Amino acid sequence: MNKISTSSRLEPLIESIEKVIYGKRTVIEMVVCALLARGHILIEDIPGVGKTLLVNALAKSLGLSFGRIQCTPDVMPSDITGFNLYNMNTGTMEFKQGMIMHNIILADEINRAAPKTQSSLLEVMEENQVSVDGKTYMVPQPFMVLATQNPIEYIGTSPLPEAQMDRFIMRLTLGYPEFSQEIKILEKNTLGAPINDVKPIMDAKELLELQRHTASIFVHEDIKKYITAIVCSTRMHKGVSLGASPRATLNLMKISQAYAVLNDADFVTPEYVKAVAGFVLSHRLILKSEAKLRGITAEKIIADIVAAVNAPTGKV
Repeated sequence: MNKISTSSRLEPLIESIEKVIYGKRTVIEMVVCALLARGHILIEDIPGVGKTLLVNALAKSLGLSFGRIQCTPDVMPSDITGFNLYNMNTGTMEFKQGMIMHNIILADEINRAAPKTQSSLLEVMEENQVSVDGKTYMVPQPFMVLATQNPIEYIGTSPLPEAQMDRFIMRLTLGYPEFSQEIKILEKNTLGAPINDVKPIMDAKELLELQRHTASIFVHEDIKKYITAIVCSTRMHKGVSLGASPRATLNLMKISQAYAVLNDADFVTPEYVKAVAGFVLSHRLILKSEAKLRGITAEKIIADIVAAVNAPTGKV
């Protein structure tokens, strides 16, 4: 795939989502990067800022099948993965697909689901398949899970375990819109919802081609060492009790490749790694109690580490 075809497909996709989600260009770019890298996203923010709308706009812009899992305590693992049902007419067991069998999945308020239900997503997110009664079923491709959770409500919720947090390639927040953008929201929604006007920008075949192209982006050995040094530094930081895993190292490289594609580059630079490190690593750190008491955040630690680790110089 050449540069022209790459840029001509991604920019219209971003612009399509921007017609619905105003003033959040960086967040949208990160969503597209995760999509290119075949990763999953955790969107953590307060109610009403557009988390669900963002996922819906992405699915409609891609023209892919969209499934929503409204996570509540009574949602069972079989509701997600599917189950076998006895057919009295044929005398055989038939597989009934679960809610996961779509290209784009919104797991809304994932922390309200029971831990057993949350864990049922693990295999799907990692292996792109579900196992029911010893038989494996592949999910449609391309496939992406975007989960949301409200960080300010804890009653009736089950915090995601570290193993599942690590399955998300990045964590994003939308935040409140700026004053001018909030006025624009009022104006655009006066005569109807803008989401209804979103049209498909690309199809599954084009997206899969873009994903293959992303995986082929060149990463110099010095850049690989730089990425590894950043991740390893999280494990030695005095404010961190548990640092990022080797999966984080791989994911940081993948998102850096995707960010290179977004910038029409054929290779990853240190600047690309710096631009995405916070999104990829912050949710993987477990901070010590004293660091939390001092108001130190995971984002601040990642920023300090990126600033401290020497980046490779010269042409790569």
